[in-house]
Amino acid sequence: MQQKLTYATLSADSDELHVAMDEALERIQSQLGKTYPLWINGEPRVAEETFASFTPIDTREPINHFSFASTEDVNEAVAAAKAAFPAWARTPWQDRVAMIRRIVDVLNERKFDLAAAMIMDTGKNRLEALGEVGETIDIYSYYADKMEEDAGYVYEMKSETGRDRNRSVFKPYGVWGIISPFNFPFALAAAPICAAILTGNTVVIKPGEDAPWVIVMLTEWFHEIGLPAGVLNTVTGNGRTAGAAIINHPDTAGMTFTGSYNVGYNIVYKGFAKDYPKPAIIEMGGKNPVIVSDKADIDKAASGVMRGAFGLGGQKCSATSRVYVHEAVYDTFMDRLLAMTEEKVTIGDPRERGTFLGPVINDEAYTKYQDAIEKARRDGKVVYGGDVVTEGEFAHGYFVQPAIMTDLGEEHELVRNELFLPILYVNKVTSLDQAMDYANDTEFGLTAGIFSEDQTELDWFLDNIEAGVVYANREGGATTGAWPHHQTFGGWKGSGSTGTNIFGEFSLISYLREQSQTIYRD
Repeated sequence: MQQKLTYATLSADSDELHVAMDEALERIQSQLGKTYPLWINGEPRVAEETFASFTPIDTREPINHFSFASTEDVNEAVAAAKAAFPAWARTPWQDRVAMIRRIVDVLNERKFDLAAAMIMDTGKNRLEALGEVGETIDIYSYYADKMEEDAGYVYEMKSETGRDRNRSVFKPYGVWGIISPFNFPFALAAAPICAAILTGNTVVIKPGEDAPWVIVMLTEWFHEIGLPAGVLNTVTGNGRTAGAAIINHPDTAGMTFTGSYNVGYNIVYKGFAKDYPKPAIIEMGGKNPVIVSDKADIDKAASGVMRGAFGLGGQKCSATSRVYVHEAVYDTFMDRLLAMTEEKVTIGDPRERGTFLGPVINDEAYTKYQDAIEKARRDGKVVYGGDVVTEGEFAHGYFVQPAIMTDLGEEHELVRNELFLPILYVNKVTSLDQAMDYANDTEFGLTAGIFSEDQTELDWFLDNIEAGVVYANREGGATTGAWPHHQTFGGWKGSGSTGTNIFGEFSLISYLREQSQTIYRD
């Protein structure tokens, strides 16, 4: 299977690939109906309470059940991780790298099954699901390469007297808590797992409640290949119980959280370090702008905006949310965007080959979509889509149309707030300066894009935009789709906490703390 799928891939027409995907979907669907355990101290354990997991494709019957972790379960997981930490921290970094390379082999063997499980859990289409698995595999390989390249993050320093040896040594913190989202249930959970255990930390993770399946799979496979007990502990459940227990536990030494601004900032970032400063890697939302210049290639711009706005139903923190189009090309751009959305955004069962847009994740998102459209129609215009899809095979799922809205003021809540839905706002501007003012006028700063064939305009954009991930002329997704070893990913302002991005030079070092070591000898 040679074709490599990334988020910028414009098609996935390989018959061989789709045959493999069909076979994986058949295998995964034959395994539905199980009750999945917690993993604590290397052992699977079904909790006293379980919860039903439904696919957004058809909500009539649960597809699986998962253990609902109690506070006591989380306490045991943290205790197991704490007990395992000294030995794992002393494990040579070369052995930890070897462990990661072994799991990469497993993931390559089972990537289609992972993608199939992700489709069932989240409603992602085939390309998105396979792209996420491929991204995660590349993250693991890249992080292992970085650990080798930096030789375990031990640096020899200059001698002060000729009798002293000085070193800078980066060491792990201890128990690392991870709370991950539903929308990238593999990449945004598996990546921090890899970073934490590769650097010598131990982990307690709570995956997203709507899509925990693939991380339970990963945990089982890590133990299959010999990961020591207690190094990786997985607790499924909700944020109010399991998530809060991880955040509030005094032995949780570091945190990685990906999710909403409200939870990330107010609960995790402000609430985690109660007794003394602790590292908190917080990745939050975005309200990501795109500027379309009068010097843009309109076909590229329409494609990039369409794919950036409606891929995964807009349920990405990096989704294209706001588009500011120069008045000279506004009508041409809108005509092309509407035509391309009509032509390309095929709504359907994400298990099927030709589907672009599957369902939104759950009833809360479904209701939020309808509320947002009502407000858009009341206060502005919905120029495309805006209806739920309920006929025939769509009657029992959370299917909605992509929606494009205009004529709302820049202070309107639909323009200011992250929606996490397939809803796009487009506004006409008289100049690029006006577009930039609008683009930067947000509490967020995750991703942004521009379309222009003029290098001076591109340089101006890069000098002025306030976002952690920026793209110019990206036809495959105007604001979406970072790939390890190619783009780093992280946010400014209310979108991130560290000022450094994942997938890059500083990813692993964020999970380590520095110790200066000086030894004098006669």
